[in-house]
Amino acid sequence: MTTTPFQRLAIAFASGAVLVAGLSGCVPLVVGGAAAMGVGMVATDRRSSGAQLDDQGIELRAAARVREIANDHMYVSVTSYNRQVLLTGAVGSEADRRRVEEVVQRVDNVRSVVNELTIGQPSTFQERSNDVFISGKVKASLLDAKDIFANSFKVVTERGVVYLMGIATRRETDRATEIARGISGVQKVVRVVEIVSEAELANQAQRGGTGAPAPAPAGAAPSSSSRVPLPPMEPLSPAPAQPGGVTTSPVR
Repeated sequence: MTTTPFQRLAIAFASGAVLVAGLSGCVPLVVGGAAAMGVGMVATDRRSSGAQLDDQGIELRAAARVREIANDHMYVSVTSYNRQVLLTGAVGSEADRRRVEEVVQRVDNVRSVVNELTIGQPSTFQERSNDVFISGKVKASLLDAKDIFANSFKVVTERGVVYLMGIATRRETDRATEIARGISGVQKVVRVVEIVSEAELANQAQRGGTGAPAPAPAGAAPSSSSRVPLPPMEPLSPAPAQPGGVTTSPVR
């Protein structure tokens, strides 16, 4: 996919725009941004149109559920991708952490919840500003890469930890991880990715879908079979797979 410098800048800012809403300390919850997606992004998304609409609804309903139980020690960001929900931010206790996950899990159409909430003080204004900046740089770098399909990933950053969500091949995911790790300020990369094969995406393109993968570099290993969990990168021990063919793999 070819993009102009202006398009790359615009999309990079769009990737972090919804986080800006959370920069004020009086806002206890941030919606992950499915509802803010532009028409061009929708047209090149690997999710079905139904999944994209479901993600918008999930984020809005989950936000409402969390607000009902929110307290002064809770700052939660809800991001849904292909009906998988990522929770980031901070809460005051383990009980609050469990309560947030439970109420979000009960939202209609949620397949699974990846709970990355920490216990402690919410991030500061400066930390949230830095996270927005990092997300923009990661997204712009993914768009600049010629060997992956950048729109197959959603980027979420919390206190320097970058979360990559999406539908991608193993090769694309490893490449996106490599790119994100090279961005200044990134402390760790966590992959919450649904792995598909190159053949599966090629079949989707033939059926008129979007998001066919970029050609693999010469000599690259073939992609894994459809929807297998992504293994952690060495030397980390294997991370438990999440329901629905998604895995969370921290990369230091």
